[in-house]
Amino acid sequence: MPPQGQQNAESWALFEADAKTAEPLIVPPSAEKRNWEIVWRNVILFSILHLTALYGAYLFFFKAMWSTSLFAFILYLCSGLGITAGAHRLWAHKSYKAKLPLRVILTLFNTIAFQDSVLDWARDHRMHHKYSETDADPHNATRGFFFSHVGWLLVKKHPQIKAKGKNLEMNDLWADPVLRFQKKYYMLLMPLCCFILPTYIPTLWGESLWNAFYVCAIFRYVYVLNVTWLVNSLAHLWGSKPYDRHINPVETKPVSLVVLGEGFHNYHHTFPWDYKTAELGDYSLNFTKIFIDGMAKIGWAYDLKTVSTDIIEKRVKRTGDGSHSVWGWDDKDVNAEEKKIAQTVNPKEE
Repeated sequence: MPPQGQQNAESWALFEADAKTAEPLIVPPSAEKRNWEIVWRNVILFSILHLTALYGAYLFFFKAMWSTSLFAFILYLCSGLGITAGAHRLWAHKSYKAKLPLRVILTLFNTIAFQDSVLDWARDHRMHHKYSETDADPHNATRGFFFSHVGWLLVKKHPQIKAKGKNLEMNDLWADPVLRFQKKYYMLLMPLCCFILPTYIPTLWGESLWNAFYVCAIFRYVYVLNVTWLVNSLAHLWGSKPYDRHINPVETKPVSLVVLGEGFHNYHHTFPWDYKTAELGDYSLNFTKIFIDGMAKIGWAYDLKTVSTDIIEKRVKRTGDGSHSVWGWDDKDVNAEEKKIAQTVNPKEE
């Protein structure tokens, strides 16, 4: 593999037609020495949050009522789906479409997760795919495990993120009134959905306010944060690369288990519009696929995009592998020929 930042044009190609392009599709990482401008407020807040979460974990396993711990687990699934099925697969990548009821539910789940509004989360994630492993990538994994896991939230953003982000396509998401509503009222909806209601509801079956707060609000929130961050850190560093050995994202089953199917990352960065985010056709370690397929059965999810076995086989066998700089289905750089032969599951009836 060539040194980081010196890959030739073909090694960055996603489709066969792209192998003949003259320039790399992704800006190589900067060689300049980076200045770490620490945001001490964030350092203090995250430190306190994680320390209190450890106490919440103790209460979860040893002190809280079983019904409270079960409720916290359900909140983990719901808030996780708000990220995986919602902000990630539906909105950031547009790998499927959703009718209004499902969009409302996923926006609610996303608000429970408290990882910024969908518009902000999807913007950062599209940047991550468009400029993966460069200084324009918000959680650039080439800067190490800690930075890509949480450090990127503890320092000021690299200037390249703002510079490249100006031209990022986001009008499609701003056109959704559900997302505009969440963005406008986020600072009212987020405390209610993430902390207040999860603390109050367990008291209805006799749980103490103390246990409910630390288990269902703090511990659950911090746990979901960290398993989500594992996709940015662990899934970019250690694992196998069966689809593209020239990019950093890897396949890691433990991450898929705790992040509801998001750990098949080498595949995902190779085919970012596949709603499964994995080649697997079954539900192994992919709870998000179970959810989306269930919504498709009742007609709330449709136009599920996936990749044919033939295309996957060609990709695995092809030499000079590399990542195509696209964030998802509607990116202007997606090859038109490949879009024509992509498969659509459960198409909307006219």
